[in-house]
Parts: sequence; C-alpha cells; structure tokens
Amino acid sequence: MKRRVHPRTFALAALVLLTACTPGGDGDPASPRVEDSEPEVSGPLITITPESGATEVAPNVPVRVEVDEGTITDVRIDQEVASGDGDGQSGPFFEQTGTFSEAGDAWSSDWNLWPGADVTVTATATDPEGEETEAVSEFSTLEAVPGRRLELVSNFPTSGQTVGVGMPVIVNFDLPVTNKEQVENSIEVTAEEVTEGAWNWVTDEMAVFRPKEYWEPHQRISVDLRLAGVEASEGVYGVKDHRIEFEVGREMVSTMHVPDHEMEVTVDGETVRTIPVSNGAAEERFNTTTSGVHLTMEKYESLVMDSATVGIDEGEPGYYRLDVDWAVRTSNSGEFTHAAPWNSDNLGRADTSNGCTNMSVEDARWFHDQALMGDILETTGTDRELEWDNGWGYYQRSWQEWLAHSATGEPQITDGSGTPGSVHGEGS
Repeated sequence: MKRRVHPRTFALAALVLLTACTPGGDGDPASPRVEDSEPEVSGPLITITPESGATEVAPNVPVRVEVDEGTITDVRIDQEVASGDGDGQSGPFFEQTGTFSEAGDAWSSDWNLWPGADVTVTATATDPEGEETEAVSEFSTLEAVPGRRLELVSNFPTSGQTVGVGMPVIVNFDLPVTNKEQVENSIEVTAEEVTEGAWNWVTDEMAVFRPKEYWEPHQRISVDLRLAGVEASEGVYGVKDHRIEFEVGREMVSTMHVPDHEMEVTVDGETVRTIPVSNGAAEERFNTTTSGVHLTMEKYESLVMDSATVGIDEGEPGYYRLDVDWAVRTSNSGEFTHAAPWNSDNLGRADTSNGCTNMSVEDARWFHDQALMGDILETTGTDRELEWDNGWGYYQRSWQEWLAHSATGEPQITDGSGTPGSVHGEGS
C-alpha cells in the first residue's frame, strides 16, 4: 500500500454519534454510544525540513529527510524560478543530489537551493513490512537582493578552448567573497585523468584552481560552478550556475638556464626545437629575467611594449617603448618571448634585453604559433625569483603551500565524487 502525506500531518479521529432506535427491555431508550473511527495508519512516518509552507528559507539551508522505522528509497527536489528582468537565474539546472545515512533512514542535500524559488521535495520510504509512504514538502526560498547577487565576471579558460598542461582554472567574481570555504566547495572540477587539486585566492574576488602536478595531456576537463544559493558573504547569494568545458592538449614544456642563452622545447617528451635567446641584462632588478615556473598567458602578432605599464615611466631610468612582433606573455611584470631582430648579434651569446626573452623572427613566430595558453616555461639561473602571484606563477608555491592556502585545507579529487566539504551555511 502507498500513502501520500504531508510531513508532520496526521489523520484526525472522526467521532460518530450513533443513537439506538430499539427500545430497552423496560421500554426505556438505549443509552447513546460513541464509536472511535480513526483509520489505521500504515507505512513509515517521513519528516522533511524545511517544512511545508515555509517561506523565505535561506537558499543555503540543506534539505533533510528522516524516517522513523523505515528506509528512504527516493528523494526528488523540484525548483521553479519565475522569469525576471534578466537579473534572475539561468541554467543549467544541475541535478540536486544528496547523501544517505549509513542506515538509510536519513538523507541530506549536497548542494544549495536556488534563491527566489518555489521548491517541492518529494520523498518515499518503506518500512520493514514493505509498506511505502510518500511525503511532500512545498516551500519557497529567499530572493537574492539586487546589488547583493554574486555573479561570475570572467573565467580562464573558456569553454571550448584547448590549453597547455599547466593551465589553472581562474574565476573572477563581481563581489568580494568572505565565505571562501563554501564557495570553493560549490565548484567541482572533474578530469578524465583523475588527479587532485585545490583552490587559492589571489584576491577576495579571484579564485584559482591548480592540480597538484601538471595535468595529464590529451584529456577533457569540466568545471561545474554550482554558485546558485551559496552565501558568498553575509546576505550575498550566488544566483547562477555555470559549466566550463575545455581540453588539455599536448604537453609542451620549454626550459631555459639563462646563462646558457638557449631555450629547449619539448612536446610530449620529445625535443622539437632548441632556440638561441638573449634574456635580461640583469643590471637592475627590473631587467632581470625571473627564475621559476611560468605559464604562457596570452599572445600577440604585434604588440607595443611600454615600460610605463610595469611602473617605469617616461624619463625614468630603464624606460622603453618598443614595437615587437610574435609576443607571448609569461608574467605580469613585463616578460614576454618575442622577436628582436635588432638584437640578433647577441642571440645565443649574451643577455642584453630588458628582461624579456629575445628570439629571431623565425623562432619567435614558431613559438608564438605553437604556444597554447597554459604551456610551461621553466627558467633557472637568475637571482630574481618569480612571485607566485606574478602572472600565473601558481606553481611557485609547493603543493603543501598551495594546499595550506586553500580555504578548505583539503584536496579536491577530480573523479566527480564531489568537493571536500559542505556548501551550506555554518551550523547547517
């Protein structure tokens, strides 16, 4: 037998008064008799929270289902959000999954609810005798207040891109995030080749995910940002979910020991090119090529390089303004690989640049054309170390340091099994 009830609702006893018409032995009427007609209740009792009829429920409150003397067999959460003025929610709706207790008598939602949603929770359970009960709770969630809605401003990479094996996942928000642990746990990274990674925050608006080691090449990566309902800071809720899907291409790693004046490029472990170069003259800090693990960030066929963009203004020592071709950025402090035909006599012989890696036109164009965003450039041999937050120098932090700076303090395994902790509010 299957019953459909609302949680915390019980059948009320019906009292029926029956008056006998048959006279008694002495002609006196029979005394009135009251019979209890309460129907028998079968099947397990299910309790759902939030309870039916609740309004303005915080979106980051978990949905919980419990059953007395039975086993939960199914929980379904349906959400409806009215279409708004363009500032409301948009897809995709990720499946609302949950976790069962070991005994199967309790269930809790894994993810947050959507703000401003009408929510229907339908749960079924079976008791030891096989009787099944279905319970329903209908409630609504608090709307996100205009001006206090967390939005994703930009992300790198974008869907459809093919990137290098060092590529981090970078997300930029429009508002500061203080509940960083909840936001980290709301973003799940899944890779075909399973590894572990973690998030760090460059600023309160910018979070970066990198794997423990470089990605395995030739695989697909997906990033599910289940931001809807997460409380990024007090009273600030995410309103949209997002998915990013990209590919990791071949493994291209370039290495330079600066005093050797050459760059060796390998693809999938095979050396494909050795390039004569001229690096920074190292007379001052500003013109010293940084040592460390760089990632290629962006590239240009033509670029005006102006030292004012890195704090050296016109008229100051070291100022320069150059038109260069086939430029590939490797830091935010002005370092690029690029063609330098004016410096051809020093390529492979001496370091005389302003800090960039000078190449011949042919080699610079080849490197430009081969480079993917997130390729590796490992540089050694100078006394200026690349800062971890200079460009995408994220591998400058050891894995232990990187993990220690994550708000969760735990690695995320990229096998689709979820994130390290809860997305719900404190005390939930």
